Amino acid sequence: MTAVLIILAAIVLLVIGYVTYGSWLAKQWGVDPSRKTPAVEMEDGVDYVAAKPAVLMGHHFSSIAGAGPINGPIQASVFGWLPVFLWCVIGGIFFGGLQDFGSLFASIRNEGKSVGEIIKTSMGDRAKKLFILFALLVLIMVIASFVNVVAGTFASEATGFTTGDAVTGNETTAIVSVLFIVLAIIYGLLTNRAGLKTLPATIIGIIGIVAAIAIGLNCGLAMSRTTWIILIGVYIAVASLIPVWIMLQPRDYLSSFLLYAMMAVAVVGIFFSAFTGDKTATFELPMFTGWSTSLGGMFPALFITVACGACSGFHSLISTGTSSKQLANEKDAKPIGYGSMLIESALGVVSLIAVGMVFKRYTDGEFGSPAVAFATGIASMFSLDTASHVYNVIYTLLTLAVSVFALTSLDTGTRLSRFMFTELFLKDGEATWKDATGARKFLAHPLVGTVFMVVVGCYLGGMSLSAIWGLFGAANQLLAGLALMAVAAWLGQIGKNNKMFYIPMVFMLVATLTFLVIKIKSLITICMAGTEWGNWFQLVIAVAMVVLAVFLVIEGIGTFSKQSKNKAKA
Repeated sequence: MTAVLIILAAIVLLVIGYVTYGSWLAKQWGVDPSRKTPAVEMEDGVDYVAAKPAVLMGHHFSSIAGAGPINGPIQASVFGWLPVFLWCVIGGIFFGGLQDFGSLFASIRNEGKSVGEIIKTSMGDRAKKLFILFALLVLIMVIASFVNVVAGTFASEATGFTTGDAVTGNETTAIVSVLFIVLAIIYGLLTNRAGLKTLPATIIGIIGIVAAIAIGLNCGLAMSRTTWIILIGVYIAVASLIPVWIMLQPRDYLSSFLLYAMMAVAVVGIFFSAFTGDKTATFELPMFTGWSTSLGGMFPALFITVACGACSGFHSLISTGTSSKQLANEKDAKPIGYGSMLIESALGVVSLIAVGMVFKRYTDGEFGSPAVAFATGIASMFSLDTASHVYNVIYTLLTLAVSVFALTSLDTGTRLSRFMFTELFLKDGEATWKDATGARKFLAHPLVGTVFMVVVGCYLGGMSLSAIWGLFGAANQLLAGLALMAVAAWLGQIGKNNKMFYIPMVFMLVATLTFLVIKIKSLITICMAGTEWGNWFQLVIAVAMVVLAVFLVIEGIGTFSKQSKNKAKA
């Protein structure tokens, strides 16, 4: 019954947070449904495309979720369920939700521009450049991490198509993911060119999803890990350059149904296992294991490791990079910006419960990844017989869902890279790369930024995941602190209440910088004892992030001080 009480408490608290705190934030900032959004005023058929609320919710939720709220809480479970539960709920309501909603609102009030451009309006051009450089480092980590995860999930020793009993889980996941891409293109054409309404198109899409899964359970697509890294790189490059209605919107919208189904199956499994005795798994995760674990001290390790389940800087890039350019009405900013984060926090709690069902096996190192522990934990809620049809179908579907969401984060992250890489080389008055001159015009070209980020990200994706993920978590959380600072500075400039940002902003900056300093000390010791280039790479990136962040914090302190003096004079 412990698992049931945990999920019920999480749902109740998150709903209360949405209704009360979320509504208060909207009132404080002045969300105005009658005001035209950038998607309406600046519609261009490529990036600025107004989407139906349900479609945009699917895109935003699928993009922010990825594999983060599954990997993070499961890794942090070594501290016990109570610390992770509290951080997912409190962090989601007062930290992550605040950042996501605030970033989205700030962007739609600034022509759908990125956090870097928002920083420029309140903190100056130098702060903008520093932030974009930092964000690009984070996005390289995002691309590398998820290319690694997806390629590892798809990779097989065989080559070509497989059928029948010869099909492995990786090969099933691969072919269904490819079919998902084809299905997304068909959905985009039906709704945006054939004029089909959302409801019938959604029904067709769901039928297509079921058909794709049925095909995947009976045949597979087998290729090596290296081949998949190359193909994934080509896919995300193309997906980042074509109009959003062809791929991004429909793919993420259809993918969201897998995520909703995954969460529904997990919740049913939690209640089912509570009343079935020894035929299914039982919750074995302790409430609290200690202040220090294999991850390090609870501060700052817990808050860095949980990551997307409570607060994620990557979300601010999605909010200001793609979602703000598709929001049709300001009233939808709260459910999409704030609501999506709280659903992700609920997914983080579900992941915590899932690993709780197999915790002893997880700590014994039985599972190769948190995603496998997640799928095993939920499948075990329905049956302990790993040979049963029920267990295998649920396990396969959950593994598929995790890889699908890693892929959605990949193509969205690459598109964000394109935006920010271009912004880095534009001057005042230059709206697009075509307005730039000389070398800047070449560097600001969308194709140049896309190719650079994809090649570097995919190359690093060939490293071991452990060499990337630790840095990704720290960079992601540090980006969250900087994004909170950026939105707070902008709100202060336009005279809106920004006091709710101070505590989350300071906490995230202190926690992440502390973690990175500890990480740098550890890496220096490791690098002095050996020459493995992966360790040197981590050290260089970690130092660069700390330096950039410190300079940005100094700029932020100066901005807040100036705003305070101006307010006092007024």
